[in-house]
This record gives sequence, C-alpha cells and structure tokens, in this order.
Amino acid sequence: MSRRRPLPGEIGARPFTLTEAVLAGIPANRLLGDDLHLPSRGIRVPKSGAHSLHALARSHTQLDGDTFASLLTAAEVLGVPLPLWAQFRPDDGGPVTAVVEPVPWGKKSGPHFREPGRFLHLSRRNAGTLPRRRGVAGHRLRIRDGDLISVDGLLLTSPARTWVDLGSVLPLEDLIVAGDAIVSEHTRTFRAPKVAMFPLPELRVFVANANGVHGVRKARIALEYLRVGVDSPPETVLRLMLDDAGLPEFLPNFPVDDILGRPVWTDLGCARFRTCIEYEGMHHLKPEQQALDAYRDQRVADSGWRQVKINRIDMSHGAGWVVSRVKQALRKQGWLR
Repeated sequence: MSRRRPLPGEIGARPFTLTEAVLAGIPANRLLGDDLHLPSRGIRVPKSGAHSLHALARSHTQLDGDTFASLLTAAEVLGVPLPLWAQFRPDDGGPVTAVVEPVPWGKKSGPHFREPGRFLHLSRRNAGTLPRRRGVAGHRLRIRDGDLISVDGLLLTSPARTWVDLGSVLPLEDLIVAGDAIVSEHTRTFRAPKVAMFPLPELRVFVANANGVHGVRKARIALEYLRVGVDSPPETVLRLMLDDAGLPEFLPNFPVDDILGRPVWTDLGCARFRTCIEYEGMHHLKPEQQALDAYRDQRVADSGWRQVKINRIDMSHGAGWVVSRVKQALRKQGWLR
C-alpha cells in the first residue's frame, strides 16, 4: 500500500485552488485523494483540521478577479454578529441550490431564505454574471467607490456596505444588533480603547447616500436605534426590550461615578432614575470576575444607584420577566409608572 504524499505546508493547512496546487507542484492524481474535500469546482479543502470561513471564501474569490464576499459571509469575516440561523454551516452532502427569500418586515426569527448558513455568499458587480457554484449563494450588487475592501487577500464589502446589504436578509432587531457592533467604540481606564469598525456619524452619511442599494430602507429605520458603546448582542436585545416596553431610556457604556468620583462603567444606565443594568455572560462565573463584580457592585450601591443584573436565564424567560425586574428597580428610584 503506497503512502499518501503530504501536501506542502501552507496549502495543506487551508483551502486552495487548483491553480495554487499546480504552482506548488502537486501532481493531478494527488488532488483526487480521499483526504481532500471538493466544495466546488476548482477548489480543494483538506479534511484534517478546522478551516476558517475567511480561507474558504478567499479560495473562491481567487478563481476570478470579479467575485467578492458579501452579505452574511462578509459580515462573519468582519466579525459582525449574526443570528444562529444565518451563520455559516457548510454542507458536504452534494450540490445545493441557493434560494433567496426576502425577510418579511416585523418578523423576528429565521431562517428567511432557505438554510442561508449552508452557503457562501459571493457577489459580482451588477453588470456581471451571477456566481453559480455548488455551496454558493450568488448575488449581483451595484458597487460604488469605497464599497469594497481587502482583508488578508480576501475582497469583500466594507462594514458599512455589508450592513446596508444585510437589511435585505435580516429582521430589524438582528440588523440593529449588527449595527451596534459595527459602530461600537469606547475608552475605559482599565483596557485599551475599542475602535469602531465604522463610526456612527460616518455610517449616517453612508446610509443617506445609499439610494438604490437593496436593504437601505430597513437600514434607515434601524439606524435610528443604533447606540455607540455596546459590548455584546444581548445588551442590544435587552435595550430594545426596555424601549419597546416604554421604559425610560437606558444608554450603553454608562459611567456611574463612585463616592471618590471614579467612573464605574455599566452596560446600561439611566441617569434620571439612577438605575443601571449589567448583562452577565458566562465569564462572570469565574471566581476572579466574581470578586471584581462584587467590588463594582459595592461602588455602585454606595453611590446611591440601584443595579439590576440580567443573565441568559432571565432573557430566556422573555421580555415580560426582564422588563418587570427593571420596572421594580426604577420604582424604588422614584419612577411612578
């Protein structure tokens, strides 16, 4: 039994094109090995190891100079949060045809086009032919100057253009979650400054000039709900729950001054009723973080603020439960409704 020839180091660790294989001197019969997956013509993916979405998309865009990543694929590569139904889940079971269905307005959950996570979302300019490959959802987009960027060799839509395009496939709430992540920035005393993917003032200008871009109508609605400083999708969802219930406005990344005048950064804060909210993710279960949280809680309480802690269990009970907890705190701080 002959021993399988190993692939060259870099190629063996990522998806690659047949052109790259030829340049690397890999013989044609080696490309038929059962250790390689064929997601689409002209591309091979080593079955060993996990491969990034970036690398897989890049292998497709290298096949021709006119194709670029867009919509859900561009969003994931850029680190924009998406609902689970929209995240990439490659299908190895043979040819699949993408069928895109618009999202009904006001609908909260997906999927809204058939199993979108099974596809790479690739586009060409409006005058070009539609990308048609196994495992690819092909789109034609009208591209303007500045709409495309390159990230480590992958051509894709910019954060602003990606967000507007997402308006054609995401429900409003998920579009707001994505937008909050794109514009999030803040400076805190205990960590390096967080830089926005695309600052909110510039995003407003971009959306105002995006006439004719599919998805811009919903993006213009979502834009009014975006807030700067959000650190996680649950914080956005929580804020929207409170807004929908008609509670006083809570602002993200809100500083509460302790008795020494030092800021305590809270996830959401309402200065009028001196009430703040912390969304506690899984990392808050670590002993070190619990010690820091206890110190934070004491500083907030000593300042005369009331704090509400919300976690994923609270969120699973629904908006009614979460809103009732925040209402109780607000009433103790003088809110009369």
